Amino acid sequence: MNQVDYLRISLIDRCNFRCQYCMPQGTELDYILKQQLLTDDELLTLIQEVFIPVGFTRFRLTGGEPLLRPGVVDLVSKIAAFPQTQDLSMTTNGFLLAPVAQNLYDAGLRRINISLDSLDADTFDLIIGNRGRSRWQDVWNGIQAAYHVGFDPLKLNVVVIPGVNDHEVLDLAALTIDKHWHVRFIEFMPIGNLRLFGDRGWVSSAELRRQISDHWGLTESQIRGNGPAEVLKIPGAQGTLGFISQMSECFCDRCNRMRLNADGWLRPCLLNETGQIDLKTALRHGVITTQLQEQVRELLEIKPEINFKERDSGTTAAYTRTMSQIGG
Repeated sequence: MNQVDYLRISLIDRCNFRCQYCMPQGTELDYILKQQLLTDDELLTLIQEVFIPVGFTRFRLTGGEPLLRPGVVDLVSKIAAFPQTQDLSMTTNGFLLAPVAQNLYDAGLRRINISLDSLDADTFDLIIGNRGRSRWQDVWNGIQAAYHVGFDPLKLNVVVIPGVNDHEVLDLAALTIDKHWHVRFIEFMPIGNLRLFGDRGWVSSAELRRQISDHWGLTESQIRGNGPAEVLKIPGAQGTLGFISQMSECFCDRCNRMRLNADGWLRPCLLNETGQIDLKTALRHGVITTQLQEQVRELLEIKPEINFKERDSGTTAAYTRTMSQIGG
């Protein structure tokens, strides 16, 4: 079991996209009320007085869409300023990124993951549930801004959906050839929406590796990620290819992270809430942070025993919460 020192922090559960694999159409979401969200001060207190003392040194800011959080640049600056913060990153859909990319970099953010599920504007808008003006160009502008500002590595997350964008795998992989970009192919997880794309299931990382290898070949990469991705590269390419295989190759034994939801619940696993802790309520009721440290330590002790719920031959049992509500 890897050392668990990586905390994914959901800043907000709202998003300006409605990606079908995250918030499928027809799903009614009960958004967290503003007063139910962790405040900046509460979040900073938990990081400094609870998580850092028990060994967390790497933090990723997620959502929903984290750039919708008011004051996010200032929050980044304060987290980056903690001496114990070894790594601070963000996952975003990129739509709001271009105007604030430089500010985020100046605040101390150095790594960023941007969702880019298609290079075709129509397919992209289909996936994100957009019915108005295309948003693809705004996201592409955000990617370009992050690249020119100097984010390194700049990672592009691609959820591969059979019959929707799986025909673009080679085009997306080719983005790594001439630029120091890192494309990460993620197996589609039908969380809370098992019938979203009918019975087409998901495309395995093994199949994606085969497609790319048949076209260019694949070699080992010297770059290793913070998570469970298998990292390879096209021979001679500047960037790398990551394969995240949570459906076909369970990697629970290599998991090094926990998740702090926007409402203050600490969860040990994407799909298993065993031992979850309501840190916000405890903090607001005056529980001292040393007691919260002990609760987190106890959860860390049982984490090696926690796996995805009811996994069976690469499928996930019905799970009513959507990815946006989990924090990704």
